[in-house]
Amino acid sequence: MAGQRLSRREWVEPAAVEAPGPIADLVGGHELIAQYLARKGITSAAEAERFLSPEAYRPASPDELPDIDRAVDRLGRAIRAHERILIWGDFDVDGQTSTALLYSALKRRGARVSYHVPNRFSEGHGIHLPTLKRHLDGGVDLLLTCDTGITAHDAVDYAASRGVDTIVTDHHALPEALPAAAAVVNPRRTPESHPLLELPGVGVAYKLIEALYSGDDSDFLLDLVALGIVSDVMAQVDDTRYLLQRGLNRLRENQRLGVKAILERAQIPAAELNESDIGFAIAPRLNALGRLDDANPAVELLTTADWGRARILANMLEGLNTRRKFLSNQVYESALAQIEAQPWLLDYAALVLSHDDWHSGVIGIVASRLVEEFGVPAVLIATPDEIGRGSARSVAGVDIVGALVTASDALIRFGGHSMAAGLSLPADKIFQFRRALSRAVRAQTGDAPIEPSLTIDGYLGLADISLELTADIERLAPFGNGNPPLTLAARNLKVASRKGLGRRGEHLQVEVEDTQGRRQAVIWWRGARAELPKGRFDLAFTLRASVYKGEREVLVEWLDYRPQGSEPIDVEAEETAYELLDMRKSSFPLVELAKTRERNPAALVWSEVEQVDGAADRLGLKATETLIVWTIPPSAEIWSAALATVNPERLILFGLRPSRETTGNFLARLAALVKFAVNQRDGKAGLEALAAALGERERSVQVGLQVLRAMGKLDYRVGVAGDYRLELADKPPTDQLKTLQKRLSLLLRETRAYRNYWQTMKI
Repeated sequence: MAGQRLSRREWVEPAAVEAPGPIADLVGGHELIAQYLARKGITSAAEAERFLSPEAYRPASPDELPDIDRAVDRLGRAIRAHERILIWGDFDVDGQTSTALLYSALKRRGARVSYHVPNRFSEGHGIHLPTLKRHLDGGVDLLLTCDTGITAHDAVDYAASRGVDTIVTDHHALPEALPAAAAVVNPRRTPESHPLLELPGVGVAYKLIEALYSGDDSDFLLDLVALGIVSDVMAQVDDTRYLLQRGLNRLRENQRLGVKAILERAQIPAAELNESDIGFAIAPRLNALGRLDDANPAVELLTTADWGRARILANMLEGLNTRRKFLSNQVYESALAQIEAQPWLLDYAALVLSHDDWHSGVIGIVASRLVEEFGVPAVLIATPDEIGRGSARSVAGVDIVGALVTASDALIRFGGHSMAAGLSLPADKIFQFRRALSRAVRAQTGDAPIEPSLTIDGYLGLADISLELTADIERLAPFGNGNPPLTLAARNLKVASRKGLGRRGEHLQVEVEDTQGRRQAVIWWRGARAELPKGRFDLAFTLRASVYKGEREVLVEWLDYRPQGSEPIDVEAEETAYELLDMRKSSFPLVELAKTRERNPAALVWSEVEQVDGAADRLGLKATETLIVWTIPPSAEIWSAALATVNPERLILFGLRPSRETTGNFLARLAALVKFAVNQRDGKAGLEALAAALGERERSVQVGLQVLRAMGKLDYRVGVAGDYRLELADKPPTDQLKTLQKRLSLLLRETRAYRNYWQTMKI
């Protein structure tokens, strides 16, 4: 069934290993943890100390990076001569932090420096030549890249033709030939086992500054390094782990105003910050800029010394992150609905889905989520026009770029690495692409379904789970790529009870019981859609400490289960539900709304088209305890996305229909919004903003704009992000007008049908 997880993973039993006693002493004496270290190849107390403590680790010198001396020499000359240095970054968190690190470090050295972070939609990854030309025209003497540039041959050559040297700092895979830059600093140029090999872009930038500072303190930059390492999911080994450990300590000191402002909005105590907080709270907020807007303000946020400005920028991030959540939830619900309606999509070796309404900035997030749920490579494609733009995510054992090479006849362009890629293709070739990609994946994996595995690090009884053991395990942190949390397992359990958690019951708290009658609560994140074991089973889980009402307690997190084939067991079900107040049949809704808001002063009112003071449209929704639904949403996907974004405990329904739901009225209101955009916003308009203002689906707005163009009243260009540049026109109607009008009428009829259903459906 759509939304349920793939069949359970194949468990890989822990290899037998002898752990020396001194290692066990370092980690609290627990043999299981010592064996975990031994399986990682850590077999002496000295090695264990270097892994556990940054004070015991000896980092590699930056001088071991090829070309670092040439880069330092050229930067030093530029600083002394007051040359104009342009830093060229990237729009993800690694690129943002790299840019902020270089900018602040060079400013501290008195450099004459500026920066540019490219726009995902208008420029894309790498060095966009027209934008570079504009910067060079404005005056640049030295180009310094970070987290990009290793394949920028044309840009480096063009800069050289203008008399501008380039220093490339990057960490991505090397091309066949390096660009002809003054220096190319990339850890991929070191030997395979070198301790600097796994540095992210921000780590390379840090090593460059460390060499430039030549012994002077550069520790103030380590918090930025930690943000980039976790956000870019780098392997936490050798110097990368060392820098993350030190960077986390720096982050906990909470000295950088931009990070302090983010933590304030996210309600995360700095002293308890860990790698999970970066991955699930800080990074998504910073990434929201690059996914939905211009990422340059992120650099300002990470370098500002003005607390007021930091809070303003953090508030902007919060709004964009809320919008990202809504759009991601909308795409996710839409994807699940497609799979539910067309289950044959799961017969292919890769899951390929497309939709006109999807925002290209968030489809990668949802593709990753679908990979987790269904265990196959996933490609999501946004098709706002005739060109589809997609994001691909893969599973272990499938090189997605290699598969795209095989399926490239259907593609316009693509690029990425083995686990993630971006692509574009004609929208009418998606079916052809799905078949070709599926064949390419099967060529790598064989005809058998992909069976993901789960490596077990050790077995525990429920009686062995304790806060003391959890504290010992957490000595191995930070966890992540290259150092995953310990996967533990308990044998011969049964489910004693279950209840939903979260305001929507999207998570599960499962109480498991062993053969001695001991019980343990286990949290299964996003487990509400999944099926619980019916009989006896073995459980795979992780342990970590959690703080609840000021008290530390053990949090056991469900990973997987292995059935033992016993008889089904009855489970006590305790489902949570909304506190629901249904006012859909109210005779005096305005009067009741006023009373409701008086009783719930902190409630968020969701209203579109119908004007209500203080109300939010779908893009202004945010997490809150009470949601008042004033107008009916236009589709099931938007309704589900709204609930997932707000996650309310109390739901109060009025559900008014937007007035005058006719095709003519819709076009008149759309034309008014177009004129406003032309007159007040230089013709710029976002599709989702127009849809929210009209209380409609994005597809209806797309076709509505096509109707206005066919009527001769409008011209427009569609950007790669789905943004529109609108111009008023005065032309004769085209032959497509009647066809488009019928299509629009059908779409609006679908919206009306859903609203009719929503008025009476069971919530």
